[in-house]
Amino acid sequence: MKWLVQQLLTHKENGLHIDESVDVSEVKEVDREIRDISPVQVTGDAFFSSKAVTFQLRISGTMILPCARTLNDVEYPFTIEAIEIFRLNDRGIFEEEEEVHDIENNTINLLPYVKERILLEKPLRVFSDKDESLAPASGKGWELRTKEEEKGKIDPRLKELEKFFDNEK
Repeated sequence: MKWLVQQLLTHKENGLHIDESVDVSEVKEVDREIRDISPVQVTGDAFFSSKAVTFQLRISGTMILPCARTLNDVEYPFTIEAIEIFRLNDRGIFEEEEEVHDIENNTINLLPYVKERILLEKPLRVFSDKDESLAPASGKGWELRTKEEEKGKIDPRLKELEKFFDNEK
């Protein structure tokens, strides 16, 4: 996922197709919530203009995240659509909204941008469907209930008010 500009320019006529599996396990060190991540499949194409090289990428893989409720491992599959633009020369003028990357040492390296996209797309929290958990389902004065269990139940603190309406009839 790293090319010299001269190598890329040889593909200018036909374009460049990318289909690689890359190891991005370093993202676990950046974000401690990512417990594990499989090798990521990066597919896409590079398009050339006189000013820039544009990569249209599809990044897919699976990461293991902790359940927000139980801390169990949850497999989170992801697919990210990304567009990365690299400026070929200093004369290229781009709109302010476009994020354009400069080429360093006459080399384009997509791997840091792939890692960045994965970190940006990581959800804030995920939930496990499994019932088994490290966290207790109840404790002193509380218990975990679903909304369906709550329907039709009267709060015990308000039970006495029910008698008040019976006496008026």
